[in-house]
Amino acid sequence: MKQLSGVDASFLYMETGSQFGHVSSLAVFARPDAPGWSAYEAMQAKLARRLPDLEPMRRRLVDVPFGLDHPFWIEDPEFDLEFHLRESALPSPGSDDQLSQLVARLIARPLDRRHPLWEVYVVDGLEGDRFAVMAKLHHATIDGAAGAELMKILYNSEPGAADEAQSPGLPRTERVPSPAQTLSKVMSGAVGKPGKFVKLQVRSMRAMGELTRNRGLTGLADLVRTIPNPVGARIAARADRDADAAPPAPENAAPSTPFNGAITPHRRVALRSVPLGRVKAIKASAGATVNDVVMAACAGALRQYLLGHDALPTSALVAMVPASIRTGAEEDPWTNRVSALFPILPTTTEDPIDRLRQMQKTMGEAKDRFALVPADVLVDYADFAPPALAIRAARMSSRFRLADRMRPPFNVVISNVPGPRHTLYLDTAEMLHYFPVSTIVDGQGLNITVQSYRDTMDFGLVSCRELVPDIEDLADLLVEEIAVLGRATGAAGA
Repeated sequence: MKQLSGVDASFLYMETGSQFGHVSSLAVFARPDAPGWSAYEAMQAKLARRLPDLEPMRRRLVDVPFGLDHPFWIEDPEFDLEFHLRESALPSPGSDDQLSQLVARLIARPLDRRHPLWEVYVVDGLEGDRFAVMAKLHHATIDGAAGAELMKILYNSEPGAADEAQSPGLPRTERVPSPAQTLSKVMSGAVGKPGKFVKLQVRSMRAMGELTRNRGLTGLADLVRTIPNPVGARIAARADRDADAAPPAPENAAPSTPFNGAITPHRRVALRSVPLGRVKAIKASAGATVNDVVMAACAGALRQYLLGHDALPTSALVAMVPASIRTGAEEDPWTNRVSALFPILPTTTEDPIDRLRQMQKTMGEAKDRFALVPADVLVDYADFAPPALAIRAARMSSRFRLADRMRPPFNVVISNVPGPRHTLYLDTAEMLHYFPVSTIVDGQGLNITVQSYRDTMDFGLVSCRELVPDIEDLADLLVEEIAVLGRATGAAGA
């Protein structure tokens, strides 16, 4: 049994009848010229071979009675690959729009917690002799970095290549523990929690003292270091260790927009691709980063979209940008180590060059704020959140539609994930695109995620169907905004 961290478990507690904690990806492949070749059988064989390496796909949840603590993972004693791997097909003509609609329907269904929290759909019938593989996994078990590692395990770097190493056999499955056994496990683990909480408070105190230049806080934290063991020296050693960072929340609430409200269970998905060379040419011309260009393009597209709906706020929008805090020294790679930046989006600025310059500035400021507080302080506090209370809070917020009554802390989630530059294969089938398909929550009914693959940037936009019914228009504006930036910076011919 392995207990979920507070951050991992939070993606379970957030789920209601309209918001879900899973994230997805959509890989599009060219069908190989081989008579009788089956995409479903190829994926089935790949999963069966690599299952020993795919711990997140073998484990299922065990809840703690009465929600007294975070759930546990166990090796599923009744694992059934056929339950998780599913086959589908598009009707003629098998267009990309039809594929987007199918993905929107599939992500609008929660995962079954009586089984390991994932599903894979093999979708045939795409025009141009293509097929797709949609993987749907719960965020409780992976973050973006872990998802990238999963991608390496599932797909090969050479067509038809055998798996590089023989995987070890499957670990022994575990019996589902009784409620009494689970409570016993919780009680034995609770002994060390008070000390951990005190350590966390001391680290927070020091960080806030440095942030506010308050000598009283830093001095108080230093005083605690003199307390005899087990509190003093161990706390001091723990308090000194860390160079990573986590952000404070935005200073002011973001303005309201049409996509900042209570969401429904229904989804819209739009998929677009842009040559990576075009983005890099803009980056070089402007002296910016690839991420600056992506963020500026998103700001410009959101500006144009809101202007078209006569809904552009007079104050700038705020984005939430996920940021990995992995160090490479984690004992468990299959867990969430993620924090966030909160940059201001220059949506009130008309000139594209000015928007890009302002985006560079606000991203720098967001990174500076990110560096002020130790990374795992805010993350570790999640371990102490009472599960039953967190679940009830999520349900009450959804029931009373609090997102319709309050200004949001941020307007939109924008994530840019670097992917592999080399070609990947499923058996002998060449992967053409890899679209990220993320999730949305109450108050933030729009998510824009981009992942680079080979020489392409693949954009996946997800929205609440009722809040952003015309997400295809926003996706087109995003592609156009990159062209606008290209022309403005003199990189249009890239």
